Amino acid sequence: MTMTLAIVGKGGTGKTTFAALTVKFLIEAGITPVLAIDADPSSNLNMALGMELDETVGQIREDTRDEVVGGTFQTGVSKPDWFQYRVEQCVVEGDDIDLLAMGRPEGPGCYCAANHMLREAIDRLGNSYRAVVIDNEAGMEHISRQTTRDVDWLFIISDTSQRGLVAAEHIVRLVTSMGTRIGHAGLILNRVEGQVPPAVLERAERLGVPLLGLLPQDAAISRQDAEGLALTVLDDDSAIYPAVKAILEQCLATNSAPA
Repeated sequence: MTMTLAIVGKGGTGKTTFAALTVKFLIEAGITPVLAIDADPSSNLNMALGMELDETVGQIREDTRDEVVGGTFQTGVSKPDWFQYRVEQCVVEGDDIDLLAMGRPEGPGCYCAANHMLREAIDRLGNSYRAVVIDNEAGMEHISRQTTRDVDWLFIISDTSQRGLVAAEHIVRLVTSMGTRIGHAGLILNRVEGQVPPAVLERAERLGVPLLGLLPQDAAISRQDAEGLALTVLDDDSAIYPAVKAILEQCLATNSAPA
């Protein structure tokens, strides 16, 4: 059975870092193969994973729509089968980890039918993996609409700023109004230096989801980025990875426990 882990938060809070380190943890734990879905148009999950990206699902959707409107879509092939084939072509393959990027938001025009077929194609694709890791934008568009996968764990990432926590509060409100079923959700505070201000902890406690842990500020992340190195090869003695690992070990143990 596929386990789906989704990461969401305000831009700049480090959710792509957490997504990449989650992939690293899953590979080391032998929970493979993993499908990583980059669902944030402004993120660079492929760079954090050290993978080259050629095409996105957004490009497939818009190119196919243009072909249909322009009358150049090839006959003899059903649109659902064509979408499935094109989505599978879009997957970047790696060792124990494959990557699918959702790409840019939709352009003008109706994409309802195309989005529905893409949801089905992505869901079928994800079922062939032991784990799916989704790096989302703050609005969670690709959880609530682009893919209908149930989420086992939703990790809400924030820094210790009030702006980050306001975004986290908005996400918690969205969770309660979405049709997607979420098994567990929790908050993670990232880039923590020293003691967390009491006002931040008080606001975090009012979110309605548990505080799963704190991730320290880690200069190694900036060095990896500056050198163009994947975060999946981050040294185990880094400041942040042991904290990520401890959170995931506890959460996955909870997820596997009987109800």
